[in-house]
Amino acid sequence: MAATNTGPDGHGPRPRVGRHESPEERADRRWTDLLQEVRVAQTGSQILFGFLLSVVFMPRFSQLGGFDRGLYVATVVLGALATGSLTCPVAYHRIFAGRRLKPQLVDAAARLVTVGLVLLALTIGSALLLLLRVATNSSVAGWITAAVMLWFASCWLVLPVWHLYWHNGRGPRPPDDPDSRPPDDPDCDDHPHP
Repeated sequence: MAATNTGPDGHGPRPRVGRHESPEERADRRWTDLLQEVRVAQTGSQILFGFLLSVVFMPRFSQLGGFDRGLYVATVVLGALATGSLTCPVAYHRIFAGRRLKPQLVDAAARLVTVGLVLLALTIGSALLLLLRVATNSSVAGWITAAVMLWFASCWLVLPVWHLYWHNGRGPRPPDDPDSRPPDDPDCDDHPHP
């Protein structure tokens, strides 16, 4: 049976052992982590947006019906908004640089990056719907797009929240999880040895 994540008295969540870093060190680490995350999302956003901009110049574009043209415009606007949100950390950094506001910089940029990820998912969904409507000329395009968007919601939201719930003291820990070992376990490096 797996041990649960309870405190020494057996009740309530066990206190999490974290890093020992100053607020400045924490802000620096969070900023570096945020930039790494943005690099991944930003690349995909910019490639998709560049492709969307070129579609209007293709010969088949003039054959699109009114709904598909509207969907295209909405997709391009969503792509532009996603790109703007995902590149915002650069502007924030330029404005906040040297003002000793790094924790505030990280918090504000992280919020806008989250907005950018939502906009990117919507851009991908609407681009997929447009592509499938043109390729199949069928109502199946909407169902396929809905399934893909459900997959995105699962990967980008449901699974991370579930893992957070699992590792935040509300669910049992896997037996091989080092945090599930008792504090007096000599193999456990998370707790000080006498």
